[in-house]
Amino acid sequence: MIQEKLLSICPAAVFEENTQWPTMNIDSAEWRKLAEALKNENDLAFDYLFCVTCVDWKTHLTMVYHLSSTLHRHTIVVKAKIADRNNAIIDSVYNIWATAELNEREAYDLFGVHFTNHPDLRRLFLSEDWVGFPLRKDYEDPINMIKL
Repeated sequence: MIQEKLLSICPAAVFEENTQWPTMNIDSAEWRKLAEALKNENDLAFDYLFCVTCVDWKTHLTMVYHLSSTLHRHTIVVKAKIADRNNAIIDSVYNIWATAELNEREAYDLFGVHFTNHPDLRRLFLSEDWVGFPLRKDYEDPINMIKL
């Protein structure tokens, strides 16, 4: 079973129940080691990273990665908790899955997540002089905000 294999790689992982795909929650410090195993272990072979996003929970940030194996036809979701919102750091996986490069830049630009070892971590959509991260729940911009 895939869950047993993943727990052997990352014993501290917690799996969610009643989800479309197996969904595991990990600490961000465990992400790089897990990512390498997800890609390189023959019985996992997650070779396709098809979605990367960030979620702001007000108390912490979570990076969410959706991966598929084109060989085995299985899919997994990994949620990596970044506990320190003020120093949001997680390892880059651009050199494991090329699709991560622009997705990580987007999370950096809009949420302020810093990806260690990313080759080109700079703003993607906003200007370099933009202050703040507009997709964070604590972001305020009185000039451009629309109040409902």
